[in-house]
Amino acid sequence: MKPVFVGILLLLLLMIFIFQACALFSENGTEQQAFRTLGRGKDFEIRYYPEATMATVTAGASTYRELGNSGFRKLAGYIFGGNQQNQQIAMTAPVHMEMTDTVSSMSFVMPAMYSRDQLPVPVNPEVVIKSVPAEYVAVISFGGFASDSKIERYSERLRKALDKQGIQYSGNFRYLGYNPPFQLVGRRNEIMIRVTPPAEYMQ
Repeated sequence: MKPVFVGILLLLLLMIFIFQACALFSENGTEQQAFRTLGRGKDFEIRYYPEATMATVTAGASTYRELGNSGFRKLAGYIFGGNQQNQQIAMTAPVHMEMTDTVSSMSFVMPAMYSRDQLPVPVNPEVVIKSVPAEYVAVISFGGFASDSKIERYSERLRKALDKQGIQYSGNFRYLGYNPPFQLVGRRNEIMIRVTPPAEYMQ
């Protein structure tokens, strides 16, 4: 019985390895929101994001888990055909999340091939298609699975780093997630906030 058990265990491990390899391959083939890196500081980088079109839902959720469960389901419904044209739209990365004590939002970035007017109208009125203006942001990255405590910790780390360098920032800290929930390895997470870049980052 022991060799059979070992064989089954090895087979399961092989299947998990193949599944995770496929997840990594799928991530590499996923369109990602365009940006330009302007420079790097200690623990963070400054980026420029051009205007983008996003599908967004807002909710009274105040935690990552609460917003993630409800928001993802509604947005996924839209891109998987929950629109007036029954049209499927490719998933992109990252997923944007902004949590506050009163109201939070989750957004899917729409593929660059679509303008706002070319996107189908959502069936769910809670899904809103909007244009997000170009912005300069500071970003800090971390691995593993995201949680409210991690998001809070890295937001504070980014805040302290910006304060130390005298970089002005405004608005709320936002979480960016790049991976599907079933991906166990190679996970990428980011915290961003809008900034006014110093002159040295603009050269």
